[in-house]
Amino acid sequence: MDKNASPKGDKTPQTSLETPFTTFIQLDGKSPVPSQFRTPGTFTITRLQSPAGLPDRITKLSPVPALLVSISLKSLPSSRYQVWTADKLISTSTVHAFRSNVIDFDAQPRCWAGSAFDYVHYSVPRTGLDDIAEDLGFGRVSDYRLAVLEDDLVVAQITKSVLPFLGRSDRVSVLALDQFSLILGAHLIQQYGVLQKTAWCSKGGLAPWQKRRASELLHENMHGGIRLSDLARECGLSVSHFARSFKTSFGISTHQWLIQHRLDHAKQLMSQTSMSLIDIAIQSGFNDQAAFTRTFHQLVGVSPGRWRRHYRTRHSRAQGPVS
Repeated sequence: MDKNASPKGDKTPQTSLETPFTTFIQLDGKSPVPSQFRTPGTFTITRLQSPAGLPDRITKLSPVPALLVSISLKSLPSSRYQVWTADKLISTSTVHAFRSNVIDFDAQPRCWAGSAFDYVHYSVPRTGLDDIAEDLGFGRVSDYRLAVLEDDLVVAQITKSVLPFLGRSDRVSVLALDQFSLILGAHLIQQYGVLQKTAWCSKGGLAPWQKRRASELLHENMHGGIRLSDLARECGLSVSHFARSFKTSFGISTHQWLIQHRLDHAKQLMSQTSMSLIDIAIQSGFNDQAAFTRTFHQLVGVSPGRWRRHYRTRHSRAQGPVS
């Protein structure tokens, strides 16, 4: 927000109009808060905490047509929370944890929280939503219904799944954020979009040549710099169509495929070389050894060091004693 705010994790977010990013901002109670909060023209996830609330209401703006999705992580009394759209005060009650708002930025949303709060805000550009809606067979969605303090279990669960990654030193990959924006976008369209027709979309997977090309590109970009849009373009598909077809063909998302490929590559290096774990982590596409260890333990069930020791012991026994 300003030089007195204390952001954690992604301290220097990418601000390309095309590249999504996350950021975690912690106000210290003394930080001056601007009357206008401007989001970039891309998909973003911002966690904003304050121990003291806001001195005055703030207006949230976007340089492109977009939806603002806000979800509170803690409760607020009704007397300490207000929200306006188009200069009209919306009637609200107690803010319970994980209640969400969905407001079009065109309505110039304003809010005020007079006590400690913890919010996650998503900025979702309408261009991306239009592409998803077209691919799902809805056509372009002209309007979205206003929702304030909605008990939306899907948005709540999506937020719970992304929370552990906000504020970490290892930045969320753009491929993961692309996938995340598709999931959230599809839900927003079906739950809040004013739809003109019933959805229809193909249920098929990728053609054999598309599977080969997607696998090649993911292998060549193991560090995660490639976008879903790059993969989709190479396969001659829209982003939403590609993501859905990829999952049909492989059973997992592109981001999950890439993580599994990184782990398989790391296992190969651990079993066939004497490289250090930090070098293996970097060569396998992880930012550092901590991220590698955390991901390996989550998906394999043991630490990389323990896996390597177990492999060497088992391999040594299989070879038998040297005569």
